[in-house]
Amino acid sequence: MSDHATLARFPQLSAELYQSRLAHPGHGARVIIDTDTANEIDDQYALAWALLSPERMRLEGVTAVPFSFAHHRDGLIRSVQILKQGGPANPEEKNFMGGLAGWAQRMVDTGRDPAKTLFTLPAEGVELSYQEILRVFEKCGVNPEGKVFRGSAGYLESLDTPLDTPAARFIIDRARRRDEGPVYVLAMGALTNLASALLLAPDIIDNLVVVWTAGFPSYAPFSNLPSLNLVQDKLASRLLFDCGVPHIYLPGYHVGAQLKLSLPEMEAFVKGQGAIGDYLHHLYTHNPLHEMFAITGAESKTWVIWDMINVAWLLDPTYVSTFATTSPRLDEGLYWRQDATRHPMIEAYDLNRDAIFEDFYACLASQDSKQA
Repeated sequence: MSDHATLARFPQLSAELYQSRLAHPGHGARVIIDTDTANEIDDQYALAWALLSPERMRLEGVTAVPFSFAHHRDGLIRSVQILKQGGPANPEEKNFMGGLAGWAQRMVDTGRDPAKTLFTLPAEGVELSYQEILRVFEKCGVNPEGKVFRGSAGYLESLDTPLDTPAARFIIDRARRRDEGPVYVLAMGALTNLASALLLAPDIIDNLVVVWTAGFPSYAPFSNLPSLNLVQDKLASRLLFDCGVPHIYLPGYHVGAQLKLSLPEMEAFVKGQGAIGDYLHHLYTHNPLHEMFAITGAESKTWVIWDMINVAWLLDPTYVSTFATTSPRLDEGLYWRQDATRHPMIEAYDLNRDAIFEDFYACLASQDSKQA
């Protein structure tokens, strides 16, 4: 089946339905969190914030997403070779290195061999994420029974072959409960689970709203190649923007990138705030990406807690500033291509960093009453 034929299977939604679905839902929305929780440390913060906010959302379940940085392996090895040979000798080599330049330079500076870097593969990543979701539930004192689902062990290879998993089936089941209102999928990783659910059941797009963070703004003139969430499953990423499902796009660069935390803030507002506060502090001070990215002197550096933007958008419309636009196309080079004739979407352009973290700190401090 061609991509055109696949997309033709999706219902055409009315302007009125888009307007309704893309409006902020207020408190009490039905929510599924779709997350690559063990990828680094930001998903755990976002999930904890959601679990500690039961009066503001109805969290129906959490689905585990695969992840892997292995697609960077060959490029990283070549980039280190270029640097060891004196740096890029021509524009082609400079362009090749692109977003890998800083990573490669740190590998050179610390004397590390990129060929020996251990990369988690997708099948391992989804299982690690599943177990990490359970861990965050436990640290928050919330029972995970019937709420956590394994996703796919790999990425889409064709729009004709969706990956039928417990995660995809859970999304379908919840979306088909139309009498309970729309389901908001807070997507914090590759879109494989969500895309598979849509391909298995195209009819559900009328009762889903996807809230996804990834990539550059739709008006930016850059390739989205640096975006892990977008690049891991390119077919799934394109499907989100092409199929017509209502969606809220939250660019990571440079909107979510404002959500930086420092070690002094962790010490003052997170450490000591129950089991989950201590666990999040542990993650911050034992970040697995510090080793992989050859980051030294972490004590004086901040870290971006990217995925909190999804929860922030849902909890309070003043936390994330947005505008209405149309869904762009994502070309083969992963550049955005604008098309004013396409269906509408909402896109973020700014956020209130301090208000977001102050809300999160307040949830940690009052977690006993929230779990009562």
